[in-house]
Amino acid sequence: MTTTSPHTPQALDARRWPDVARVPGVPLRALAARALTGYAAARAGVRVHTGPEDPGPDPGSDRAGAPVLWLRDPDAFHRRLAAGGLIGFGESYMAGEWDSPDPVALLTRLAGDYANLVPRPLQPLRHVTLPRRPPSDRNTRAGARRHISHHYDLSNDLFAVFLDRTMTYSSGLFAGDEPRDRETLARAQERKIDRLLDGARVTAGTRLLEIGTGWGELAIRAARRGARVTTVTLSAEQRDLARARVADAGVADLVEVELRDYRDVRGVHDAVVSVEMVEAVGERYWPVYFAALDRLVRPGGRVALQSITMEHGMMRASRGSYTWMHKYVFPGGLIPSVTAVQEQLRARTSLAVVDRLSFGRDYADTLRVWRESFDGAADRVRELGFDDTFRRMWFFYLAYCEAGFLSGIIDVEQIIMERAR
Repeated sequence: MTTTSPHTPQALDARRWPDVARVPGVPLRALAARALTGYAAARAGVRVHTGPEDPGPDPGSDRAGAPVLWLRDPDAFHRRLAAGGLIGFGESYMAGEWDSPDPVALLTRLAGDYANLVPRPLQPLRHVTLPRRPPSDRNTRAGARRHISHHYDLSNDLFAVFLDRTMTYSSGLFAGDEPRDRETLARAQERKIDRLLDGARVTAGTRLLEIGTGWGELAIRAARRGARVTTVTLSAEQRDLARARVADAGVADLVEVELRDYRDVRGVHDAVVSVEMVEAVGERYWPVYFAALDRLVRPGGRVALQSITMEHGMMRASRGSYTWMHKYVFPGGLIPSVTAVQEQLRARTSLAVVDRLSFGRDYADTLRVWRESFDGAADRVRELGFDDTFRRMWFFYLAYCEAGFLSGIIDVEQIIMERAR
């Protein structure tokens, strides 16, 4: 299936997007980037097309079915790639300097061969030439509030454009061969939540703590089981809408939604659930986070964690890098490996893993539904005050993540733990 991508921005707001508006002046390094682009394309089986016209099929080539990297402005593309690596790659897309008839297929092919896109003798230079994380990327209490606000306080209406009716912003869990569209995604989200609540043994009377509220769907479903729920978030926008949704669901007497850092939560609970929040914690604070999970659940109680994961070697190699995703979408984060999670559990807690489920392909389908919904709502996104550069940024973010799950370089897991008695 061929996808579409937002049109090239007609006018780029240099004040809003200074590094997208400015093309770096590194002509000599750009020559090296041009050569590396050719090398990477050949390794990954990608066809590079240059020029303003639509690339179309290439029936005379043995690579006719290859994904296409369409360079609308090759000079600007290579300059950005030379100056910023993958940050430049993403900024070049935001600027409309490259495109593809099927961006997800292109990104999936590149992700699947990521380890081989740079000649082996040059690979050690990645750590020297690529940007490193600035001190401002640390998740201190102030930093964590700033980072969460950067993403989640954009606009509740923006998230409603592409999320399903449950307003759940994490992977759904689909059943068998059911169609995977926006309506079945809502059921997949409910199935995912119910599996976490079942794993945590949440029933009537359970004192449940949720770390990372989202927009309240998990708290609502737990309360409908009769649980008493405390849920914490650092996003004021999420808190306000979650409170409204809790009230509309008629469970306000069972749910407290608080604007609070997980480090400041006190008390002991029968169960703790945290869905795709550990990725935002940052490696420096993993010991604090996992120790908090341990101290906040009673002996014999359970913790249900859902996390995006990556292979341990890749995590170690990338943990100090400052990426396009950090700069524009999720500052301060790091996707953990399952090995890293297990190391933290052994070192910091009395929690033992009792169940695991990985379902990365379901996340790819979740992201595809989000991307298609977002792409089909361009007029609404503009009405909300977001310009074309933002639209390309957000489309690229969703496509980039989808490709990561399709290629298998990232996964998602539910990990159920029990605290020793």
